This record gives sequence, structure tokens and C-alpha cells, in this order.
Amino acid sequence: MWLILALLLPHYGLSAPRLQDVDVCRTDNAKLLHRIQVLENKLELGRLQLKDLRENNYHSVKSKYYKTNVAKSRTENVHIPPTDGNLVVRDADCSDIFESGRKQSGYYRVQPGHQTEPFTVYCDMSDGGGWTVIQRRSNGKVSFNRNWQEYKKGFGLFRNRNDEHWLGNDHIFHLLSGREMSLKIDLTDWHGNTRYAIYDSFRITNEEDKYKLWLGYYSGNAGDALDGGSNFAEQWSASLKGMPFSTVDNDNDRYTKGNCAKENKCGWWFNRCHTANLNGLYYKNGNYTGQYDNGIVWSTWHGLWYSLKFTTMKIRRPSFLNAGSGDGMNV
Repeated sequence: MWLILALLLPHYGLSAPRLQDVDVCRTDNAKLLHRIQVLENKLELGRLQLKDLRENNYHSVKSKYYKTNVAKSRTENVHIPPTDGNLVVRDADCSDIFESGRKQSGYYRVQPGHQTEPFTVYCDMSDGGGWTVIQRRSNGKVSFNRNWQEYKKGFGLFRNRNDEHWLGNDHIFHLLSGREMSLKIDLTDWHGNTRYAIYDSFRITNEEDKYKLWLGYYSGNAGDALDGGSNFAEQWSASLKGMPFSTVDNDNDRYTKGNCAKENKCGWWFNRCHTANLNGLYYKNGNYTGQYDNGIVWSTWHGLWYSLKFTTMKIRRPSFLNAGSGDGMNV
């Protein structure tokens, strides 16, 4: 008994051992890195809002010098969709976000690889969840008649769930790099009818290879317009498989007598030229006429002279195991 007390008594009243200077330094460094990540996340959201305000006329300014009867745009009641809530970005795409338990559709920060900077994407948590949206058309507010650099970096609005945008060819490439992804395309016409197309394997090459498009097997009820439809003769001139990306200032199509991107006023994967083009001009009410079939076209459903009301392109890992859907996405 006396031996046990002798061993225990020296430990009473002693303070915890002092941290080494190197441990204190590491703790302070971790706190600083944490704070930097918080500020970077706030800066990214602020950058997107500022870009939106500069490129779109949502706000009117009263003049004290003159009055006008022209209707002015009202300031929208903007509600920024939720971000991922994490100060450190650990998710490669929206599948990772969904599987971590965050099942509300909205804008999240992702980082597909350690060599890439984090960027903002819209996650569609309906339809099984985990979809990363790379393109959306819904109202015609955003012009898709952009140059190569703009399509490379991405453009559009990033505030509300139905805002139009192109995520950016570099971002899309990084999301797909080293990963097998399925592509789903959702289509809605001007009568509220819907169709979809799924490609079980979807990838694009890098900028040096002109972001060439490669697709796997098709399924769905919209028709295989990306591969030129069911007509073999049309497939030769309209299939987009293996086609490089083209813009008005970077013509890479197979049409020797013109520039498909210039005729269609958008960037897209063109052949000679297309049977599907989701980045075309936004014509209201569906049917349209003109010199070129340059609407938002999915020819195997409504033909070349019908422009769709709503489209979205979204990607997800084929191995994704969903556990029900999240809150969805209003169309």
C-alpha cells in the first residue's frame, strides 16, 4: 500500500506539460490556414456576385437630370443558394457532396484534383442526387455567343437554381479527368413536355486537343441526337463523337464552307454542323425561322426548327450509389 501511494503522490498538483515551441507554431499555423480558407470562400462568393452585377443590368439608377418612361428593371430579391458549409474543400464533385449527407440542391465548392483550384458548381440533388450541372438554359438572359476564352473559363449567372451558365471547358475537363462519368441531358419544350438522354460514358480532352467530345452508349426517350440520330447518312455529317469544340473565334468544325459556331452564334462541338445544339439562340415559343437552324435544338425530338425552353447537362459517376433524392431542382 505504501509503495502505491509513493508512486502516485508525485503526480498530484503537477501542471500539464508545456507545449514545445514547434507545437505552438503548428497550432497557430493551422488556425491561420483555417482563417485563410474562410476568407477565400467569402471572396469567391463575392467575386461571383460582382461578376453578375457587372455583366447584367438588374439594377436601375435614378437620374436627377431627366426622367424617362422606359420601364426599368427592378432589383431582384436575390437568394444565394447554400454553399457546402465546409471551410476546407474536400469534395471532388456533387456525388461526394451528396454521399456526405448534404442533399439540398444549390451551389457548392468542389476541387476535382489537388493540382486544381476549387471552383463553384451547381449540384442537382434530385433525380437520385449527386449531379454536377455543367450547362443550363432556362430563360435566355445569358448570351451564349462567347469566344474561346470565355467558354474555357465559364460564364453565366450563379445565384438562383435556374440561372443559366456554362461551367467552363477547363472545369469540365478537370471534373472528368481520370474519372468515368455519365452524362444526363434533361429537355423541356414550350408545352411542359420533358425528355431525357443518358450517355453512360462522357469525357472531353484538354485544350491542346480542342476539348474533343467522346460519348458512350445512349439510353433515354429523347433520341440519340449527339450521335446524329438514327439516319446513317446524317451520322457521318452530324455526329458529334470525336468532334473538337468550336467558337466564333476558333473554328474547328468539318464544315469547309463556313463556321458553324458563327452561324449558330455559340460555342459547341460541331461537325457539319449538328443535329443537337444546346447552346444556340434562345427563341421563345418553340418554332422559329431564319437563315440557319441555330436555336436550342435536339432534332430527334422536335426537329431542327424548334428551340427548346429548358435544357440542362449534368454529370455523375456511374458507380454512384444514391440513397434517395434530395430536395430537387425547380424547372
